[in-house]
Amino acid sequence: MPKSLTKVVYKPDTQSTDEFITFVNPAEYKKWKAGDRTIPLAEVVDAFKIFYSNQGAQGILGAPSKQQLDTIFGTTKDVDVLMHILEKGKDQAGNGITSGTTTMNAARGSLMDNKGKGMSGI
Repeated sequence: MPKSLTKVVYKPDTQSTDEFITFVNPAEYKKWKAGDRTIPLAEVVDAFKIFYSNQGAQGILGAPSKQQLDTIFGTTKDVDVLMHILEKGKDQAGNGITSGTTTMNAARGSLMDNKGKGMSGI
């Protein structure tokens, strides 16, 4: 069964649309945020990845450049940046965000072209 995830969003400025995001396991993150720093960071975060969007919550997530990380966080080390995001970011429950799903695309069909040509010719 896939596990649900929560995203943690850090905005460097309240007026900016820039957001730095990481995905966490909600139960472990709540314990970690409450002060239980004995939980390994590998269990708190889903992956050691930092995402960036300059379009707010509706934007496409991409990877931030090293220059962006150095300018905002003063470092380019993933662990230091993740710690900053986890400590100062706000968690947002992600409905439908899961990890480890293996669902096939139901609209993909059976490799048959039902538009008239079939698989034999063009």
